[in-house]
Amino acid sequence: MEPRNNSLIAREERTMNASVTPSRESIEQAKLFQPARIGDIDVANRIVMAPLTRSRADEAAGDIPGSNLNIEYYRQRSNAGLIISEGTQVSPAGKGYMATPGIYSDAQVEGWKAITRAVHDAGSKIIAQIWHVGRVTHPLLNGGQQPIAPSAIKPDVVAYTHQGKVEVPEPRALSVDEIREVVDEYRRGAANAIRAGFDGVEIHGANGYLIDQFLRDGANKRTDAYGGSPENRARFALDVVDAVAQEIGAGRVGIRLSPVTPFNDLTDSDPQATFGYLVEQLNQRGIAFIHFIEGATGGPRDVPGFDFAWARRTFKGTYIANNGYDRQMAIEAVETGRADAVAFGRLFISNPDLVHRLRQGAPLNAPNPQTFYTPGPAGYIDYPALNQAA
Repeated sequence: MEPRNNSLIAREERTMNASVTPSRESIEQAKLFQPARIGDIDVANRIVMAPLTRSRADEAAGDIPGSNLNIEYYRQRSNAGLIISEGTQVSPAGKGYMATPGIYSDAQVEGWKAITRAVHDAGSKIIAQIWHVGRVTHPLLNGGQQPIAPSAIKPDVVAYTHQGKVEVPEPRALSVDEIREVVDEYRRGAANAIRAGFDGVEIHGANGYLIDQFLRDGANKRTDAYGGSPENRARFALDVVDAVAQEIGAGRVGIRLSPVTPFNDLTDSDPQATFGYLVEQLNQRGIAFIHFIEGATGGPRDVPGFDFAWARRTFKGTYIANNGYDRQMAIEAVETGRADAVAFGRLFISNPDLVHRLRQGAPLNAPNPQTFYTPGPAGYIDYPALNQAA
C-alpha cells in the first residue's frame, strides 16, 4: 500500500456512507457478491482485498510473519473472496520498508502457513504478492547492499528507516546474469508461497518497484536485450511471469500493473505502447488475472496515457480493478462488465467485515493513516466489525 493524497481520502470518506437506490434483494443478486473463478481459484465473491503494507512482521527474527496479531488481522478480513497478501520480498535485497515479511526462508514459509490456514478455515482464498523494490531502498533496510535497478539512475524518493527518513542512494545496474538470478528469486518465492499454503501469487509489477522500473523508459536506459523498445523493456516482466507460471501453473498467477502512476518517481514516454504490448503478451500466456491500478496510485483516476477499457477487452483472463472505488462504483463496474472483480485497500484496513458492510449498505469505519505502519494491535486488529459496533 502506498500513501495517497488527502483529497482522495476525503472523497472516500464522503462516499463511504452514500446510499444506493436498488433494493436489498437486487443488491444480494449483484454479480459483485456472487461466486467466481479467477484462473484456477474459486472465490466466494468478487471483492478482493488489495495488498496492504502494514510493517508488522518480526524484523528481528528475520522478517517473519505469523504472529498472533498477523493471523488475527488476516482472519478478520477473510470475508473477501480473495485476499492478496501484503508485499512479500523475494530476497533480502528486495526489501524497501521496515518490518515487511519475506518469502525466501524456511522460517518465513512456516510463519505464513499459520496465516493461510486461518484464512482457509474462515472460508476465503489468499495469494501472496511477491515483490522486489529495486532501486527504492536503502542499505539500512536491505542488509547493507547497494540498491539494484535496470539502470544507475537515482530516484527522487526517500526511505523510512530505523534511523529516520533518508534519501535512497544511486542504484547499480544489474548485469544480464544478475537479472536471471533475480528472475529465479521470484520463481523460488512462488514455490515457497505454494509450500506455505497460498492459493497462488500476484507478481508486483506496479508502483515503481523493480519490474515497473524495467518497464518504464524513465528508469530503464539499457541498450541490451532488456532496454530500448517496449518489447525489450517488457522482457524482464515476462521472464518473471514465465518462470513463476512454469513453477506453479499459469492459472495461479496474476500481476499488478499501474501504467500511468508517477509513484516512486517513475515516468514513461508512451504508456499505451509499453503496457499495451505487455498486456497482449500476458493474454497469450493465459495467466489468471491482471490487477490494474486505474490512474495514479492513491490519487486521481483520470490520468491520461493508457486505455484501461482497451486492456479489459484485450485481456481474456480476470480483470481486477483498483483505485478509489466505492460501493456503487464497484457494483456498476462488475454488472456492466467493465471489471470482473474490484479490489479495495484502505477500506479493508478499517472495515474487517467490508464485504458484509458493502452487501448491506452499512456505514463504514474511516481509516486512521497514523496507525497504518505502526507496531502493535492499534489500527491493525481493533477496528470494530458491525456486530461489535452495534
